[in-house]
Amino acid sequence: MKPNLGRAMLGGFAGTVAITLMMYFVSPMMGVKMDIAGNLGKMLGGSWALGMMMHFINGTIMFPLIYAFLLYRILPGQPWAKGIYWGLILWFLAQAVVMPMMGGGFFSANMGGMKAVIGSLLGHIVYGGLLGWIAGSAASKGAVQQFPEKRAA
Repeated sequence: MKPNLGRAMLGGFAGTVAITLMMYFVSPMMGVKMDIAGNLGKMLGGSWALGMMMHFINGTIMFPLIYAFLLYRILPGQPWAKGIYWGLILWFLAQAVVMPMMGGGFFSANMGGMKAVIGSLLGHIVYGGLLGWIAGSAASKGAVQQFPEKRAA
């Protein structure tokens, strides 16, 4: 069983909006400047707009599809918890693989250190929670519970 793909992508979009708002408005309150769109744009040899487009493609399409097709069945818990686990996986990959590729260093060592790591962690938890909660499961959306018929004794 897997969640509805449309709902998964809607959840991914909502999560991407939330993590993006946190990145540009909450992280400065923590004393950290985070600009995934700028960093992705530079890494791809393009502009901030290209980076933001890739950020939304990943968060709205790619990551929800991986979640729905590959991970939903194997992650434990309720749909919102499955989403949070996926968010934690994405956070780890972002900090261990993507940040070094973008010049930010392993676990954001060159881009804010521990404050950036914690900000990223919180953002990915929110992203995953929204993705999982909105995506839900196919069985829980509009399913009619079937009760066995009573047999005459």
